[in-house]
Parts: sequence; C-alpha cells; structure tokens
Amino acid sequence: MKSIARLLFLFLISTVIACTSGTTKSPDAASSGSTISGKVKLYSAATKGFIMSDKIVKSPEEWRKQLTPEQYHVTREQGTEQAFTGATWNNHENGTYLCVCCGNDLYRSEHKYESGTGWPSFWQPIAPENISTRADNSLFSKRTEVICSRCDAHLGHVFEDGPKPTGLRYCMNSAAMKFVKSP
Repeated sequence: MKSIARLLFLFLISTVIACTSGTTKSPDAASSGSTISGKVKLYSAATKGFIMSDKIVKSPEEWRKQLTPEQYHVTREQGTEQAFTGATWNNHENGTYLCVCCGNDLYRSEHKYESGTGWPSFWQPIAPENISTRADNSLFSKRTEVICSRCDAHLGHVFEDGPKPTGLRYCMNSAAMKFVKSP
C-alpha cells in the first residue's frame, strides 16, 4: 500500500512540475544562426578518452526545428516530463545515454540504478567534464540543475540521496537523452 501511495504522490508531483516548469525560460543564445563559442573538453565513449569539442549555441528557432516539442520544452525551457512516462526510465539494456541536442556522451548504463522516482537515475556521469551544474531556485525549492557541457541543454537535477559510492542521484529526463545500445 505504501508503494502505491508513493507512486501516486510521485506522479502527482511530476504532473505539477511538468505543468508549471514551462514558465521558466532557458538562457538560450538569441543568435540568428548556429554559432560555436569556444572549446570544451569532453570524454568520448567512442574513443575511450578525452577530446576537445566546439561549444554549441543555436537560436530557439533552430532548436525547435531539430527537436520534438517535448524535447524542446525539457531541454531548452527547463521542463520536466511526467514520471514513469519517459522512454528510458525503465531501460535495462547496456549502452550510453547521449544529449538529445548535441550528441554529447552523458551517462553509461552501468551507472544507472532504480531510484523508484520514475525518471532515469544515475550515480555518476560518464565524466564530470561532460555535464555542468548550476543553482535552480524555482518551484520554491533549492535544487541543483544538471546541464550538458557542450550545448547547455537542461537534463534534470542532481540530489544527495543516491547510492554508494557517490551518494548522488542524477535524476534525468528521458526526453533530454537518446540511448545508444552497446554492440
């Protein structure tokens, strides 16, 4: 009975968040076209090492052409998908999770765990360089937002209630990532 009540509570909270989070706008660059703004050091799963990559900045119109409406809302407007509805919240296959906007490697399946929240959760990123964090004081709470280091896409939030060894829970939106299965 407690688990049903918890699932219902999480569903209701995620619905409230999804309905209210669209009012916060992201700091998208208002450029007239794609621009590259500096370099960023990233870990590449394909090369199994670090690479230097261009930072990606696009106009809202360019992002809208590239992304689905839900992907745009989540990644560019700091939205949140409803719990237990995303494509990868219950994925148990081996592979890598990439940024849906720019293809940056974000998380590995071996770092994913069942948090019971209805969102894909990881105890660490593929490399600290591939993500960034910033304060998020929206919705009358203090949280830490997780963004893609390459394109500044909103991915989700990180909390300090995760498993060992890090004690962190990177609670991500499925709509912000695409999953590439390992061969």
